[in-house]
Amino acid sequence: MILRRFHFINSLLLLILLSTSTVLGRQEDPRIHELMSRYHDNGDFNGAVLVAKNGEVVYKNGFGWANVEWEIPNRTDTRFRLASITKQFTALLVLQEVAKGSIKLDGIIRDYLPDYPPKNGDVITIHQLLSHTSGMPHYAGIPGFFPKFSRKLYTPQNYIKLFWELDRKFEPGSEMSYSSFGYYLLGVILEKVTGKTYAELLQERIFDPLGMAHSSLDDDLSIVKNRAAGYDRTIAGFRNTTFRDMSTAYATGGMLSSVEDLYRWDRSLYEDTLLPKKYRDLMMTPNLKNYGYGFNIVERTIAEDMTTTVVSHSGGINGFNSLITRLVDDGHLIVLLRNAPGSSLRQLTSDIIAILYNQPLEMPRASAARKVGEIMYGEGLEAGAAAYQRLKSTDDKTYQFSEGEFNQLGYEFLRLKKYPEAIKILTINMNAFPASANTYDSLAEAYMNSGDRENAIKYYRLAIEKSAADSSMDETRRENFLKNARQYLKVLEGS
Repeated sequence: MILRRFHFINSLLLLILLSTSTVLGRQEDPRIHELMSRYHDNGDFNGAVLVAKNGEVVYKNGFGWANVEWEIPNRTDTRFRLASITKQFTALLVLQEVAKGSIKLDGIIRDYLPDYPPKNGDVITIHQLLSHTSGMPHYAGIPGFFPKFSRKLYTPQNYIKLFWELDRKFEPGSEMSYSSFGYYLLGVILEKVTGKTYAELLQERIFDPLGMAHSSLDDDLSIVKNRAAGYDRTIAGFRNTTFRDMSTAYATGGMLSSVEDLYRWDRSLYEDTLLPKKYRDLMMTPNLKNYGYGFNIVERTIAEDMTTTVVSHSGGINGFNSLITRLVDDGHLIVLLRNAPGSSLRQLTSDIIAILYNQPLEMPRASAARKVGEIMYGEGLEAGAAAYQRLKSTDDKTYQFSEGEFNQLGYEFLRLKKYPEAIKILTINMNAFPASANTYDSLAEAYMNSGDRENAIKYYRLAIEKSAADSSMDETRRENFLKNARQYLKVLEGS
C-alpha cells in the first residue's frame, strides 16, 4: 500500500499517551502544541520535540511514526540519529583531555598519531580541527564518497586513510570550511590518547554521569531499543532511506539520542558536571564564521530592543535531520529530531522562539506542491492540474505555493520519466513565477529530456533572456546559469 503521509494511530488519546508518557513527565504548552500539530498535519514534521523555558521543560511530544511498517509512534524517548550534533560531544571529550593536559589545543596531529602523513599531520592543530579551520575538505573531497565509500564497514584507523593525504583547501587557520573528516580524526586521536574506544568514552564520561539512558554510538549490528527508522520522501509517499554504514559517521555524526537526553546534556553545559567553566567557555567562544567547538554561536535579534545569544548545531544523515538550539542568556532550549523529510527545522525553531518571547507568529501553511504532486501521481495529470487550480482558489493562509518546491516536483516527475507530468508542473511554475529565469530553464530541460527539441530551444532562449532581469541571481550565479543554458542550447541547435 502506498503511504501518502504519516498519520496518527486511530485513537488520538492512545497516541497522546504513547508519545508523552516518559520519564520527565508530560508537559504541554498549548501554543507550541498547536504549532507542532500544524507542522505535523501539513506533513512537515515526523519526529520528536522538546522545549525548555528558563531551564524547565514546558513542552515535549512525539509526532508520526518511529517505524512505519509496524506503526510504532515516535515518543520523547525514541532514539534518533543525531548526525553532526555528535560533534559537540566529541569536542567536550577533547576538552576533557585538554583540561587533563594529555591533549594540547596547539598540538599537531602527529603529536598524537605519529604515523599520520606529515603533509597534513605536521601543520594541522587540534584547535583547527575543532574549529573547522584546518583546511581539510568535507565529503566532496573524495569523489564518489556517496554512495561508494559511505556504505562500507571501516575501522576508524582504516577510514582516516581515505582522507589523510588529501590536499588542503587553504592554509590551516586562515579560513573556516566545515569538515566532518576533521571531527572523525578527533575521535581517533581520543582513542589513541585514552586507550578507550570512542563509544566507551561517550558512555563513561557523558551518558552515565548525566543519566542519558537513551543515548549511544550507533552501529548497524546492535539491537537498540526504541531506535527510529529513517525515511525519505518520494512523490508516492515515504520509503526506507538509503543505507549508510555508521562506521563512517563515528565521532563526526554517529550518535543516537532522544530529545529528553539532549535536555540533560543542555543542562550540564551550565554546570561543572562534565567540564570546568574555563573549557566550557572555550566551546562557546566564536572563531571564524562564528563557529566555536561543536557549536555555532551568534547574536540573534528577537525584537527591536531585544537580542540574545544563540548556540546551535544542526545535523543531517540518511533519513534524519536534527537541530539543537540553546538560547543561553535565558536558559531556553529547543530540540527537534526528525526521521523523515519536512520543512526547514530552522523555520520551525524560529516559530517556537517567537512563542517563547511572545512575538507575532504566522502559522505554517501546507505545501501546495506536495498536495498537487500526490494527486497527479495517483490520479493522473488532469486531476493534478485541477487540484492546483482548486488549491489556488482557497484561503491564501492554507497553502504555500513555493517556486522551489514546484521546481523539485517537476524534476521528480522527470526522474520517473513521466514527461507530460513534468512539463505540466514546470509550465505551471513558469506561469506562476514569470520573472524567474530558472523556471524557463527547468521547463527547457523537461522538453529536452522528452525529445521535444523545438520547445527545448525555445525555453532555453527565454531562460537566457529572462536572466538579465532576474533579481534573485547574483553575478556569480547568473554567470554559471548562462554558461549551462548556452551549452545546452548549443548542443540542441547543432543537432
